[in-house]
Amino acid sequence: MSKYYPAQINIKDKKCVVVGGGNVAWRKVCSLKDAGGKVVVVSPAFCPEMEKEGDIELIKQKYDECFLNGAVIVIASTDNEEVNKKIYHDAVRKGILVNVVDKPDYCSFIVPSSIVRGDLCITISTGGASPAFARNIRLQLETLFGNEYGEFIELLSETRGKVLDEIPDEKVRREILQRIAEMDMFDFFKEKGCSETKKKILNIISEKYSCK
Repeated sequence: MSKYYPAQINIKDKKCVVVGGGNVAWRKVCSLKDAGGKVVVVSPAFCPEMEKEGDIELIKQKYDECFLNGAVIVIASTDNEEVNKKIYHDAVRKGILVNVVDKPDYCSFIVPSSIVRGDLCITISTGGASPAFARNIRLQLETLFGNEYGEFIELLSETRGKVLDEIPDEKVRREILQRIAEMDMFDFFKEKGCSETKKKILNIISEKYSCK
């Protein structure tokens, strides 16, 4: 089995093709849309959810290689193994990242199980060996990582922008950003909330900057 290199891909406003119109394909469409992709779905028929979705392009035809032109990612989710294999080989020849659902041997990338809390994304992968076990680990971790993680990261992002814009000294910037990202700050955030944490962060910035 292939050893995969972990990475996250920016697909915002880029063409992503899903071949297949069933429920599994719909789940793939949703994840691509959530990441900002311009999703094109190719299938002779579509599940009701796809029919209702206005933000995707539906091509009601059988698969043809031409539908891959300009795509950065293609996901094959048809019930025809030969069609899925053809999609894989067409995509590889065109240099397009391809995933054939539940067929690791016909994937140039796999989609890990993931937990998303705002901008925090935790992924779990078994390299395609057992997606079911990766899912079980995800279910355990979901109880540990609540929405407060996403809220705290949003605050860190806001603060980081402010620090980068207003503090010219690189060493001071690094010290501030490291300090506010420590776990005791997250614990404070959980206990005291966003408003009090902002005040504490401003105090940290003031102290660090005045000591430069």
